[in-house]
Amino acid sequence: MSTEVPSQTGASEAVGNGASSELDSTNLATFRERRLAEIDALRTNGVNPYPYRFDRTHTLGEIRATHGTLEAGTETTDVVSITGRIMLKRNQGKLMFLTVRDRSDDIQLFVSKSVVGDAAFDSISSLDLGDWVGAHGVVMTTRKGELSVKTSNVQLLAKALRPMPDKWHGLSDVDTRFRQRYADLIVNSDARRTFEIRHAVISSIRKTLGSRGYVEVETPVLHVEAGGAHARPFITHHNALDMQLYLRIALELHLKRLIVGGMERVYEIGRVFRNEGISTRHNPEFTMLESYQAFADYSDIMELTQDIIVNAAHDALGTTSLEIGGAMCDLSAPWPRLRMVDLAGEKVGRELHPSQPVADLRRVADDNGITWEPHWGSGRIIEEIFAEKAEGELTMPTFVTGHPVEISPLARVDREDPHLTERFELFVQARELANGFSELNDPVEQRQRFEAEQRAKEAGDITAGTVDEDYLRALEFGMPPTGGLGIGIDRLTMLLAGVSTIREVILFPTLRPEVAE
Repeated sequence: MSTEVPSQTGASEAVGNGASSELDSTNLATFRERRLAEIDALRTNGVNPYPYRFDRTHTLGEIRATHGTLEAGTETTDVVSITGRIMLKRNQGKLMFLTVRDRSDDIQLFVSKSVVGDAAFDSISSLDLGDWVGAHGVVMTTRKGELSVKTSNVQLLAKALRPMPDKWHGLSDVDTRFRQRYADLIVNSDARRTFEIRHAVISSIRKTLGSRGYVEVETPVLHVEAGGAHARPFITHHNALDMQLYLRIALELHLKRLIVGGMERVYEIGRVFRNEGISTRHNPEFTMLESYQAFADYSDIMELTQDIIVNAAHDALGTTSLEIGGAMCDLSAPWPRLRMVDLAGEKVGRELHPSQPVADLRRVADDNGITWEPHWGSGRIIEEIFAEKAEGELTMPTFVTGHPVEISPLARVDREDPHLTERFELFVQARELANGFSELNDPVEQRQRFEAEQRAKEAGDITAGTVDEDYLRALEFGMPPTGGLGIGIDRLTMLLAGVSTIREVILFPTLRPEVAE
């Protein structure tokens, strides 16, 4: 070894598939004390258990890609320097086998006492599961065909003080996987795959939009007005300016200011924050894509939406065929476009439309067991009927169009129906995945919509918006016809990764405070 690691008693618990992740506090304290003693012994012998760097020549994935077809019992002359965390250790007399893992793959270290010498062999034996090591050696395969690195020396790179966790499946406290994501990623290949898919999805989106001439931008997280969506905001205070600010609930209004400025095609992938409930579909902070394209309408944006998702599936999974709701779906096939009012009307057995008196729609809601609020108008009630009765059946990708004006304060009125808007939502697996529309660019009408929002807020709707005077001023400089899109990155990743909760696709989801033992 390049650093001599003194042998320690008690190392035997590190051999096998991993120590228990559910050690009680007494056993964990004993475990840590033993490993802390090992660290002290290392330093006494002049060894730094946490060296500053290591020069790696190959990832483990690169070695498997170039040497994965070696015949059994082959030893090459290819010298490599690799790194990894020890996941498995087997000692067979004068031979030792360590399975190490980096982010790309696992590979075996073949350690022979005749090669490294007695002292180094004993030192390597004292390494524990979870320790990070660097190794130098030649690529080979064992007689059983296991791709390995025959090591000439091994260096400790970081000592692990806690035991390696077991595989998490079946743990009584499933929140531990999300609370201790670092431990989850060590042992859970499914978790690592999910975040590889997420990375591929975001990279694909950037590629798709870049190929269409979109420019990626960054806009403020702290807003003077909480606008761009119906949501309850987080409120904060800026001390130096002595002013109340909101964490953004959407990216929309600043991006459309850039359209006014002549940037024509812009997008942002960024965190947004909504002070609302937590569920399998909701986290207080999540990631959105929003894009805006001048001279386009919502039909163009529906085509863009499908293109983005099809490309993301192909780039992340290598296929556009997914199993959705127990059935196979080819995402590249055209997605149906159905109006919200029609879907809601079918479920209650009568025609529904925002032009109908609110009293009539309240009776329809009552007859169908749907709760409504006094400040809701006809359009808001229709949306609730749709959400309660129809949304849950939209398993396959479906564009829901024709939203009432009341619930779409930033969308243009439908060119054929003044009570509806040119807006769509994409639903898959009964989840809203995307939202887009022909953007309202008339400053006079936009002021009227904002003022209606303000009245709703004053009547008790805490998710309603207010009058954003600066945005109205921007519109008065003139915004060309524009199509806008928002896609939930987390929900898109859930779809492609085949997971059922948003916590699986957010590295560090919001959780209740950990209760001290």
